[in-house]
Amino acid sequence: MHIQMNDIHKAFGTNQVLSGVDFELREGEVHALMGENGAGKSTLMNILIGLHERNQGTILIDGKETYFPSPKEAEQHGIAFIHQELNVWPDMTVLENLFIGKEMTNAFGILQTKEMRTLAIEQFRKLAVTIPIDQEAGQCSVGQQQMIEIAKALMTNAKVIVMDEPTAALTEREIEKLFEVIHSLRKEGVSIVYISHRMEEIFTICDRITVMRDGKTVDTKDIPDTSFEEVVKKMVGRELTERYPVRNPKPGEVVLEAKNMSRKGIFENISFTVRSGEIVGFSGLMGAGRTEIMRALFGLDSLTSGEIQIRGKKVMIRRPEDAVKHGVGFITEDRKDEGLVLDFSIKDNMVLPSLFSFSNRAGVISSKKEQEFVDTLIKRLLIKTESSETAAKNLSGGNQQKVVIAKWVGIGPNVLILDEPTRGVDVGAKREIYELMNELTDRGVAIIMVSSELPEVLGMSDRILVVHEGHITGELSHEEATQEKIMTLATGGQ
Repeated sequence: MHIQMNDIHKAFGTNQVLSGVDFELREGEVHALMGENGAGKSTLMNILIGLHERNQGTILIDGKETYFPSPKEAEQHGIAFIHQELNVWPDMTVLENLFIGKEMTNAFGILQTKEMRTLAIEQFRKLAVTIPIDQEAGQCSVGQQQMIEIAKALMTNAKVIVMDEPTAALTEREIEKLFEVIHSLRKEGVSIVYISHRMEEIFTICDRITVMRDGKTVDTKDIPDTSFEEVVKKMVGRELTERYPVRNPKPGEVVLEAKNMSRKGIFENISFTVRSGEIVGFSGLMGAGRTEIMRALFGLDSLTSGEIQIRGKKVMIRRPEDAVKHGVGFITEDRKDEGLVLDFSIKDNMVLPSLFSFSNRAGVISSKKEQEFVDTLIKRLLIKTESSETAAKNLSGGNQQKVVIAKWVGIGPNVLILDEPTRGVDVGAKREIYELMNELTDRGVAIIMVSSELPEVLGMSDRILVVHEGHITGELSHEEATQEKIMTLATGGQ
C-alpha cells in the first residue's frame, strides 16, 4: 500500500496544529515520523485513519483519493494504529481484549472461542509473549499491556501499521522480538509508520525519516543520509550539544532512608539512602520490582516489614497523603490513569497536591496566587498550550508529562520520585526535564529516578541501584557504572 498525504491542515478551535504537512509512505518500508511533543505527529496519523477530519489537503492511497469516516473503516481497508496511550479493558481477559469488536462467530452467531484461542496463542508465540490469555488485562504490567496492543494490531493482517511509541514500556528482550516481527512484516510488503523519540531505535529499524516541527514538515531523508545530530537540530530548531546536561552534585545530609523494606512476594530487604542534592537512579529489567518499591515508599501499597526515615526520624507512610505531608512527591510511570485527571484543566491538575499553600487561615483560596503559580510553571517547563484552562486530555503526551512533573514540583518537595520521567517525551523536552532535575538538586531536593533507558540512568544518576527479582543486587557510582555492569546486575550476575 502506497500512501501520499499532501498539504494537510488541521486546527482545533483557534489552535492550528498542522499547517501544510506532506508525508509519503511507500510499500514495504519502515518510515520514522519524528518531532517534538506537540509537533503534530499523532494528529497527522489520526487524520489518516479517520479519527480526525482534515481542514485542508488530500490523501491518496495507491493513487486514489481516499478518506476514511472512522478508524474502523481504516482498519477494514488494512490500516491499523497502535496508540501510545494503551486502550486495554482492565476487567476483561487478555483473549477478550485481543478480539474486542472482531469476535469470531459461526453462522448461528455463537462465539468460536477455540479458534480465537488458537489464533491468540499463535500470535503470542511469534512475539515470544508468555501472558496467560485468560488472565484479566488489568493484572498485566504496562509492558505486557503494550504487547497485547501490538498483538491485536498484528492479528488484523494489516497492510499498514502505525506504531506510536511502541517500545516505551517494553523490556530489551521484548523490543528485540518486536524488531524481528517488523523485519518479517517488511519482507511481506507491510508498511510501518514508526513514531518514537528513541533515536537509537530509529537508526536501527527504519528506512526513511520525516521530521516535523510546529505542525509542518521539515524534511524527509533516507536513514543512511542523515545523523542523530542533524535530526535533533531539525526537530528542535537548534543544536543540542549534549544529550545530558553536566551535573555537579553536592550531596548533603541523608533526607530519606529505607531500612529492610519488604512486601511479601514482591520485594525483600530493600535498604538505601538518598541525600539532598543527589539523584539516585534505580535500574533493572521490567518486572524486577522497581516501581513497586516506589509505590510502597509513597504509601500506595503497604509494607510487610521495614521502616522509612525522613531526616533521621522514623515516619509512618500508609497513604499518599502521609507522603505529601513529609514532602515526598511521586511522578508515576502511568500518567494517563495515575498522574492526571484528564478532564480537569492544566491549572486544576497542577494545583491539586498544593491547594493548601494558596489558602488563608480561613481556608479561602487565592485565585491570584494560584494563577501566578500555574503561569510560572507553564513558562518554566515550556508547556505548549493556549491556556491554563485547557483540559489535560487535549495535550500531547509529552506536555501531559510536563504537567504531572509541574504539579509535584509545586509542593516544594524534599524528595521527588520520578518513575520513567521521560517516557514518550521528545529529545528537546527530555533535555528540559533533565535541566529541571539539576535545578531541583541544586536547591537541595533529593531525587529518586526509575528508568528503563540505560543511557538516561548513566547520564543523570550520581549513584545507581540495580534491582533483580525484588532485591537490590548492587550499587554503582556514576564513575564506575557502565551498561555492561548494570545489565550483569539486572540479570542476577555479580
